[in-house]
Amino acid sequence: MEWNEAYMQRCLQLAKMGAGRVQPNPMVGAVLVYDDTIIGEGFHRQYGGPHAEVNCINSVKPENRHLIQQATLYVSLEPCAHYGKTPPCSLLIIQHKIPKVVIGMQDPFASVNGKGIEQLKQAGVEIVLGVLENECKALNKRFITYHTKKRPYIILKWAQSNNGFIAGKSSDRMYISNELTNRMVHEWRSEEAAILVGRNTAIADNPALTNRYWPGKPQPIRMVIDAHANLPNHLQLLNDGQVTWVWNQHKTVSENNVHFKQWDNKKPTLAAILEACYQENIQSILVEGGTNLLQQLIDAGLWDEARIITNTTLSISDGLKAPSLIGAKYIYSQILQNDFIEYFIPAEHE
Repeated sequence: MEWNEAYMQRCLQLAKMGAGRVQPNPMVGAVLVYDDTIIGEGFHRQYGGPHAEVNCINSVKPENRHLIQQATLYVSLEPCAHYGKTPPCSLLIIQHKIPKVVIGMQDPFASVNGKGIEQLKQAGVEIVLGVLENECKALNKRFITYHTKKRPYIILKWAQSNNGFIAGKSSDRMYISNELTNRMVHEWRSEEAAILVGRNTAIADNPALTNRYWPGKPQPIRMVIDAHANLPNHLQLLNDGQVTWVWNQHKTVSENNVHFKQWDNKKPTLAAILEACYQENIQSILVEGGTNLLQQLIDAGLWDEARIITNTTLSISDGLKAPSLIGAKYIYSQILQNDFIEYFIPAEHE
């Protein structure tokens, strides 16, 4: 691995440390290198806080600060050139007279999208673009999808028996995945902006939809699709004090962290809800059921990733069939005790 790639790999390692805390901003890491020695490191830690470049430059020890104007800055995403929550990073780089910047990928956000690179070039900064570009894009797939497709990044998730059922005929809730897998699901929840279920799942399972088994990260927004806004009042989603959005056709009102949000009735339901989520800066959604909602998203091609958990030791004689994942490309799998977990993306991504 050449030096450019090695330092960019370090940027990616740093960037991942901001997972679950920086949305709707991207995860970004930065490394400052002088004479093949790292003199500064930083990453975007919290939405609204300093960007990776700022934290990187600020981390340089006093005795090394005179080296900044002779160093190379490595950053996984194009430095911003606009005033948002913080000042432009491109101006900071120019002010510190950093002569060379190596960038993983161009920022697709309309307010940046090449403007940071152009500003640096006009100031005489040498630019190297596209180092580990695919890896940088993979890291911020949610951010990229949000800005290019104008909708959240959608992850489908369900657990099924070894013969393809997600529930039995009984109304009693059935736990299909094991405790170890459940903890991993809570980690998945902590990485997304929101979790979405349909009305039937909310009533039948009465789920909490929190990431309580993966502490240290903000709770995602829970979302339920309930056209007539008449969910039973006893549900955890309406009573535990955590934020819940109820998508419906009739009302917009908020009370006790439960927000009823009306979708545009002139548009197809899912398209209207996803468009509204985009407007609300919801960058990613983990969809946890039920079968009808999952299948509608699959059939409409409104998904970016699917994670299917199969309990290899459980058979269900009759019940609710799992969704049928069509147009999918297998990526990889893992085994957690008796659970076999498969990961897919749409075949069109090939």
